[in-house]
Amino acid sequence: MPLSIHPDAIQALVTGEMGAPSSILGRHHQGDEVSIRALRPWAKRVTLVNDASDVRVPMKKSHQDGFFIAELDSTWADAPYHFEAITVDGSSESWGDPYIHPPLLSEYDIYLFSQGRHRDIYRKLGAHTREIKGLAGIHFAVWAPNCYKVALVGDFNRWDERSHVMENNSESGIWEIFVPGLAEGARYKYEIRSHNRGYRAQKSDPYGFYSELRPQTASIVYHLEQYPWSDRDWLSARPQSDPLSQPMNIYELHLGSWRRKQGDEFLTYRELAEELVPYLVDMGYTHLELLPVAEHPLDASWGYQVTGYFAPTSRYGAPADFMHLIDRCHQNNIAVILDWVPAHFPKDGHGLNYFDGTHLYSHEDPLQGEQPDWGTMTFNYARSEVRSFLLSNALFWLREYHIDGLRVDAVSSMIYLNFSREDGEWRANEYGSHENLAALAFLREFNEVVHAEAPGAITIAEESTAWNMVSRPTYIGGLGFTLKWNMGWMHDTLNYMAREPVHRRFHHHQITFALLYAFSENFVLPLSHDEVVHLKGSLIGKLPGDYWQKFAGLRLLFGYQYTQVGKVLNFMGNEIAQFAEWSEERSLDWYLLDYEKHAQMQSYVRDLNLLYRQQRALWELDFAPEGFRWIEANDADYSVYSYIRYARDRGDFLVAVLNCTPVVRENYLIGVPESGYYRELLNSDASCYGGGDVGNAGGVHSDEFATHGLPHSINLRLPPLAILILKIQSTEESK
Repeated sequence: MPLSIHPDAIQALVTGEMGAPSSILGRHHQGDEVSIRALRPWAKRVTLVNDASDVRVPMKKSHQDGFFIAELDSTWADAPYHFEAITVDGSSESWGDPYIHPPLLSEYDIYLFSQGRHRDIYRKLGAHTREIKGLAGIHFAVWAPNCYKVALVGDFNRWDERSHVMENNSESGIWEIFVPGLAEGARYKYEIRSHNRGYRAQKSDPYGFYSELRPQTASIVYHLEQYPWSDRDWLSARPQSDPLSQPMNIYELHLGSWRRKQGDEFLTYRELAEELVPYLVDMGYTHLELLPVAEHPLDASWGYQVTGYFAPTSRYGAPADFMHLIDRCHQNNIAVILDWVPAHFPKDGHGLNYFDGTHLYSHEDPLQGEQPDWGTMTFNYARSEVRSFLLSNALFWLREYHIDGLRVDAVSSMIYLNFSREDGEWRANEYGSHENLAALAFLREFNEVVHAEAPGAITIAEESTAWNMVSRPTYIGGLGFTLKWNMGWMHDTLNYMAREPVHRRFHHHQITFALLYAFSENFVLPLSHDEVVHLKGSLIGKLPGDYWQKFAGLRLLFGYQYTQVGKVLNFMGNEIAQFAEWSEERSLDWYLLDYEKHAQMQSYVRDLNLLYRQQRALWELDFAPEGFRWIEANDADYSVYSYIRYARDRGDFLVAVLNCTPVVRENYLIGVPESGYYRELLNSDASCYGGGDVGNAGGVHSDEFATHGLPHSINLRLPPLAILILKIQSTEESK
């Protein structure tokens, strides 16, 4: 008697309702009898081919919807084989049996994943090249525990959900299938059928490495190992570096709108490597920070609504092309920081939202599950598998793409249960308070994992509240970030600079206040993309006065930023004094460089970057009180500020003086710590920058007159709306 199959099972199989396909399909034994079965709904005839002997056996079509059987003897019990078919449209095709091999995930992988501790789960779930008994193919695995069926669909099976139904791996909720003969470039999705309310959907792979170009949404099989990296020296040196005592002058950039080709087309990753990297080198930036690169459906989201957490967007090329851009940065001593978005994800149907018919990745509590500001879903940080997903994703970018740091977006929205919610719209934690305990635990674990497994990599928090110890170690109760954006400094500074100079005397504290808390965190001073969009105006557009005063004010703003304690960040376009607000829909206004004032501003920023990198006093003690001293913090009547920046070597210091009014200040006396000749390293009013050349003829000699609690003094002529940076001239320089 041939191996029997119940008719109801065959009916379930051909209608796509079978959740355990290997119970019917593949090779089955009973004594000396062997039965090999295949489902190919579009096949007219199927032939079974023995790969060892080339024996060919026509298979019997046992159901009109493409179920084929071959009844065989024991010589086929272990024989390798494949199928060949003539389709209903007359074409021919061949394929390997996806149901001949057992599941590949180990119990240990499943255990770690279910405990939230699998740091390499992206190497197990998703689509990966495997070789089993000499047979190459692609192994697919996806987590969807609330489904009764998951099928792999793609261009290799006519997107038919019946031909590659996946196997449920025990009680883990992970579904697997190995497809022999499949290669890189195959497009695919997962056909989801949920136990919950008959939910059905086709989903992109949460762990997919490459995606179709929007608006298409399929994942693409891709091998990340193919790129030949050339940054070994860079990666070897990174763990030995101390980012807190190194220069960090960050150029924040949106890949699609920095510069475009003729016809308004995007530059590719490789074209950016050829144009952007030389620009960064010429301008003197130390770090490149990219707005989110992970795949996203909507250009206008700037990348902050992610649907493919493991896939660099295909808008600008393939994964290897993105690797090339990073590689070129490293070869030119430029570190790369990536904006990372673990706070929320969009509702797009092909993405994570309602993945298996339930709130699998998001929080099912409606008072926690949705972010009201952005219409997005929030991650459920209490779920172990979600933590494995996010933590492995962070390490993925650091390992596979050699990223040097992650700037975590919207941290405040993660740590507060009542973020942007009114009373009655949020639920308190178990202690009756508003902290999201699961999110806090996740952030601490994220930082511990990154610092332990990617030494030298940095983490940066965009955290806009007064939460304590964001950039302090977890073992003393901090969140563990390397750095934190100083949003208070940014708001106070821009508010002050936007005032008419005549009114600034009444708001003098807006500049001095930041120093009261400057050493409570490791701060980055950001003039970011968020400040030049949504009708906020460009930086230069915020500043008062006529055309001359606007440019002078912008030079003053940058000089102040670079000489304060903290690392420095500026968004692209700031350096050319772009008047228009930034828009992701177009290139920066590079034509402005044809005009003298804008070209002079770019030259000023270039020189400021160079000065910043050369002077250890501007970055070596950014996070220690010993690195800063006010000379005069209280001259509100004149709106003048003066201070000293120190390097670790106390004899290496700079004096900075800011005149925040358009009035020249004659004979302005300030104290200095040593006697000698103080040379002007930078005068933002120099004519080469578009200023009026008011200054001190290159420098001044000190007097033996104590003031401001310092033993010596210098008498300065302060240029209008300008900064002076001075340094005592060494004996060697005097010769």
